[in-house]
Amino acid sequence: MDVINEAVGGFRTGRVHARRIHRSGSWGMRFPAFTGVGFHVVLHGAGWLVTAGEPPAALRRGDIVLAPHGAEHGLSHAAVHGPGGLPVPDRPSGDPEPEQADFILLCGAYRLDRGQVHRFLQDLPAVIAVSPDYDRHPELRAVAGLLSTDVAEERSGAATTRSALVDLMLVHVLRQWQEQTGADGWPAVGDPAIAAALREIHGSPQRPWTVQQLGAVAGMSRTAFTRRFHALVGTPPMAYLTGWRLSRGARLLRETTAPLAAIARQVGYSTEYAFAAAFRREYGISPGRFRQS
Repeated sequence: MDVINEAVGGFRTGRVHARRIHRSGSWGMRFPAFTGVGFHVVLHGAGWLVTAGEPPAALRRGDIVLAPHGAEHGLSHAAVHGPGGLPVPDRPSGDPEPEQADFILLCGAYRLDRGQVHRFLQDLPAVIAVSPDYDRHPELRAVAGLLSTDVAEERSGAATTRSALVDLMLVHVLRQWQEQTGADGWPAVGDPAIAAALREIHGSPQRPWTVQQLGAVAGMSRTAFTRRFHALVGTPPMAYLTGWRLSRGARLLRETTAPLAAIARQVGYSTEYAFAAAFRREYGISPGRFRQS
């Protein structure tokens, strides 16, 4: 199972944002906690990453900061301690950035109004700083350049290009982090039995799965499978299955015009009413209103 693909794909039910921020002189900015994922790319200048409980980390041009589950953090011209005293950056004015700015930052984020960050990303550190090897991975510089150009002015098709470019940035940043840390993936992926069950859940959510059937896929008894799945993934098998079905349903609502009954069948619900009831419990809103929003 491609963990990065699954983790990033789950954010497409949210709202995508991207902007550039420029500062000169003495500056600082705080990004409050939110439900979602966000990143910053230092396009020009240098500064400091400020997080709660950790010493400030120096940032230079090309460095990337990733908040995989929306933790609060700050950026500053000086090595201050803690982001609490920094101001939240103003909304962009739309004016062109002055070429003489000391510091230029490219920001991107997915904000989830409903639902939660994928479990695989919740297992990552609260804030990650990455110094990419752009000589080995020139595609990352290219994607950052395209996104920076895209946010410079609003043009037709911006909603489509922006989400695609933010997706690409997230994928490349996560790849860089894995490469630099030597991480092979998240805990559940390292267990072949649990990984096999997850592949079936993600690939065929429409099947009427039971814990016993998923345990058979993993080659384990029902009790042993439930215990190991819960320990590694952080939630019982059927709760994870329900969450994935509804997350997949939310993506289909946003990305397609398929009727509600068809979406319900694709994600494992016998009727649109059963799907709507489960969706409302998870997201606090009906499928129809979710799609309209």
